[in-house]
Order: sequence, then structure tokens, then C-alpha cells
Amino acid sequence: MNAQMQTIEATFERMTEATLDAVLAVEHTVYPHPWQRQHFADCLASGYQAYMLTAGSHLLGYFVVMKGYEEAHLLNLAVAPPYQRQGWAQVMLDAVQLWARGQGAQWLWLEARASNTRAIHVYKTHGFHCVGERKNYYPAEGGRREHAVVMNLKL
Repeated sequence: MNAQMQTIEATFERMTEATLDAVLAVEHTVYPHPWQRQHFADCLASGYQAYMLTAGSHLLGYFVVMKGYEEAHLLNLAVAPPYQRQGWAQVMLDAVQLWARGQGAQWLWLEARASNTRAIHVYKTHGFHCVGERKNYYPAEGGRREHAVVMNLKL
């Protein structure tokens, strides 16, 4: 039996204050300790690159990346649950990588929760390498903290 694959035409749009409700709705379904509106607002005010991947009126995912000296730092990337495991994270990582190269970055950095093995796998598949650990980096349940895996990609 041949399964028909649904074709989705996706586009990148800048994240704005006006789109934060949609972004926050996804953020709160994806992460156990989600960013709050002020985190996103601060990133927008600081001029960080913040884009949403959309298909019509559907928000597939988004990312926030910060430029540094000869490097870029991926601060947040999420795919909405109905669109996970369809390659959209790779599409966004490609976009981040292209943008970072265009900014003269030599490296792309990120942190991932040590327990987020699915995300770590996605990043490794994209060519990122685990290079260290930040102890007690993320908030966890019950007032505890969770380690972050530090990853980088040579551009």
C-alpha cells in the first residue's frame, strides 16, 4: 500500500510582540520549564534573530539565536507537537546555520537539557558535538536543577 505524503509549504516569519501568544502556546506545551513572555520580549528588544516557521495559519516551530564574536548561540528552538518528527527541527537548524555563517560565525553553540535525549539526538544528527556540561544549569521539578549538555557545530 502506498502512503500519500502530505506536502506542507512552510515559510519563515519574524517573531514579533504580536506573535508571542502563539509562540508561548507552543513553548508551554513543549518544555517542562518554558520561557516566559518577558524572555522572548527581551530577546526581541535586544535584536536577536527570532523566527517562526509557519504553514498558513499553523505555527510549526520557532527559534531564537544570538550573534556573538565569530560565533552564534542558539537560545531556543521548538517544534509544535503536531509537527514533531517530520524534519522541521532540521529545517530550522539549517536556517540558523545559514544565518550564522552569513554573520561571519565560525561556531554555533547551544545547551540542551541532559534528560532531553531526543533533542540531543536531533542536534547530533545535524552535526553538533557534545563538548561539555553546565552543572545545575536548568530548573527542574521540586526546586532541583538539571545539567545541560553543551554542544557546538563548526561552521
